[in-house]
Amino acid sequence: MITARAKGEETPLNLMARERGSSTVLRILLGSQLRRLRETRGITLEAAGHAIRASHSKISRMELGRVSFRPRDVADLLTLYGVTDERERESLLSLVSQANRPGWWHNYDDILPNWFEAYVGLEEAATRIRCYEVQFIPGLLQCREYARAVVLLGHPDASEEEVRRRVGLRMARQKLLTKTNPPHLWAVVDEAALRRPLGGAEVMRAQIRHLIDAIASPNITVQVMPFSAGGHAAAGGPFSILRFSERDLPDVVYLEQLTSAIYLDKRDDLDRYQAVMERLCIDAIPASETKKTLTRILADL
Repeated sequence: MITARAKGEETPLNLMARERGSSTVLRILLGSQLRRLRETRGITLEAAGHAIRASHSKISRMELGRVSFRPRDVADLLTLYGVTDERERESLLSLVSQANRPGWWHNYDDILPNWFEAYVGLEEAATRIRCYEVQFIPGLLQCREYARAVVLLGHPDASEEEVRRRVGLRMARQKLLTKTNPPHLWAVVDEAALRRPLGGAEVMRAQIRHLIDAIASPNITVQVMPFSAGGHAAAGGPFSILRFSERDLPDVVYLEQLTSAIYLDKRDDLDRYQAVMERLCIDAIPASETKKTLTRILADL
């Protein structure tokens, strides 16, 4: 998933941690640093695993950021890789506790599936989030009443407490849009999602008013894909593209399915989805006209 830097270059991981890193991203970045060091020394996965009394598959999972890190394991690997400079060792070892620190979303482990947990962690660290939605208002832009209607649609048998927690998780995610140095959210929303009275007309009116308020923020851009556009580039369905400030972390395309998700980061896939997103932005009503469009839809509800 990570493209390693050239030999001799340093990754500003500590800066990433201070500014906007999440534990998910820090694990990925720390793992990529360990992989770069191992490959530079020409050490196999098997040899690295032997050094920490583990299998080569564990080394692979560490390098992909899919498991937590033990300080002792990282220290032993740094020794194996010839990292003797105390400042460099201290810099990398100091990140272990940060990378292992549970994110706020871990408080929702009882309702948060593993495949979505990864997305929340990446979302928390993104500098730019671009998305296309055809059926629902994007989760980061849903008002509480609308979010409840969406939860009930997907979990009709859930208890009232579960519904409350699922809505609470969605509201907690939205805090990233109002924090210091927030990401830029650019959403293209199909007109069908804006006119479908999910939760009833009153809920939809509240949701449209919420969107009108949201686009007043400089870091939130919304465009409407009108019915008049006919067929368009995103015929395959909704998707999101996340971008990060750390250049060792490539863009990630997120495709959510009913009970799982797909994460794409290969160059060909990224180029294809970036091109589709650019086409959507061209075909959609200009962002300068969004407020007028939403006001007209609100009047029709």
